[in-house]
Amino acid sequence: MATVKLLDQAGKELGDIALNDAVFGIEPSVPAMHLCVVAHLANRRQGTQSTKTRAEVRGGGRKPWRQKGTGRARQGSTRSPQWTHGGVAHGPKPRSYSKDVNRKVRRLAIRSALSSKVASENLIVLDSLSLEEIKTKEIVKIIAAINAGKKVLFVLAEDSNIIYRSARNIPGVKVSKAPGVSVYDVLNADTVVLVKAAVEKLEEVYA
Repeated sequence: MATVKLLDQAGKELGDIALNDAVFGIEPSVPAMHLCVVAHLANRRQGTQSTKTRAEVRGGGRKPWRQKGTGRARQGSTRSPQWTHGGVAHGPKPRSYSKDVNRKVRRLAIRSALSSKVASENLIVLDSLSLEEIKTKEIVKIIAAINAGKKVLFVLAEDSNIIYRSARNIPGVKVSKAPGVSVYDVLNADTVVLVKAAVEKLEEVYA
């Protein structure tokens, strides 16, 4: 079993914690992680970009000049794509970019992402994480104490409005809940900080 150091909020070592190899010690599957990251980024796209075709732009109802005898190229409308203020040929229209990844691949991907963080020693486990009031300064202090770097993902066992609101103004810091943490967030973070209770929840769901 893989073991990592168990810390408190002040960065003091409390001992080691054993992690389930079925979740934190597998050989990472790069294709599975890639599929989930691509789907995550695609699902964030709004797909609202739009252009007008020649049928939708205003004007252009009359033939600009007669077909023959002028020496100019034949034209049927001033709203053809080659004209200024004309329609756009093959332009984007509103569409959905959403992609779906099957459940087994998603589960493999999250286990792979967590295992890769353990292997690269970029995963920290905290005994607990709690604040008495909403205070951004306290989260900054905790990040410095545990030496977590700039891009940090905190994974909690349950929703905490105080932690979320304390961390949301810090660039690069994100708070998520186990087991709903995304593969993209795990891979995008320099350091993943798990609360001990969140480790138990992840092992219960993904082992």
